[in-house]
Amino acid sequence: MSIRFPLSLLVLLILNLQDPLRAQDNTPSLLGRVEGDSYVSATGAFRVKIPVLSELGGAIFDTDNVVTFQDNFTTHQSIACFEMDGTQRREEETRGHKEYLIWFFTNFVQADFQQRYPGASIESAHFLPNLQSGTLLTYNLLPGGSMFANKVVVMGDRTPPIAKRGNLVFVQNGFVYVVSIELAEKVLERSAYNKTVAEEDALLRKRLLDFFGKITFTASPPKPAAVDQSPASALPVGTPAK
Repeated sequence: MSIRFPLSLLVLLILNLQDPLRAQDNTPSLLGRVEGDSYVSATGAFRVKIPVLSELGGAIFDTDNVVTFQDNFTTHQSIACFEMDGTQRREEETRGHKEYLIWFFTNFVQADFQQRYPGASIESAHFLPNLQSGTLLTYNLLPGGSMFANKVVVMGDRTPPIAKRGNLVFVQNGFVYVVSIELAEKVLERSAYNKTVAEEDALLRKRLLDFFGKITFTASPPKPAAVDQSPASALPVGTPAK
């Protein structure tokens, strides 16, 4: 059965969202909030130390479920966080944790990658059993899918560069997370770039784990206060409200 979140997970992960906020600048344009050197998600499910600096053009973009950090140089990092509904929980129970993560990534993230970037592929995937009770690590190749494409001059009929992304997919406190980082130098260095696939994977894995280490999860995210929808009782004129 196909399940779609209210907004496309992939689009939120890879597009620059509106209303950029310079890092460390706590203004109402964010749905989450900045506290000191940390960003607190709109869901209340996590906080993360901000990985960009305003001095380097660092900016934060967010929605209810996704936050993206980027700067003017080599940083583009995202955290998507969605609360699991009953159907998602049943999928995990039925498939088992490892197979659920593979199913989730294939049906939601990878499917959107392929729709947006024809030829998008999973270069490799690995299961990390000791991280967050089991985490899926994937490396994706995205033709024309770089967030740094505006910094690269494509001459003549040359095809746009192929971006590479690393992703961590895991479940924590009833939320499914996708932590994503692009390997910027693969696009920016062009002909001077000479890293092997193994070197790329090692570099992305280290950056993902470093970013993951900056996240603090909330044991029980606060729920919005319930609004009383019952009609107000009428009071006789002149009677003080209690």
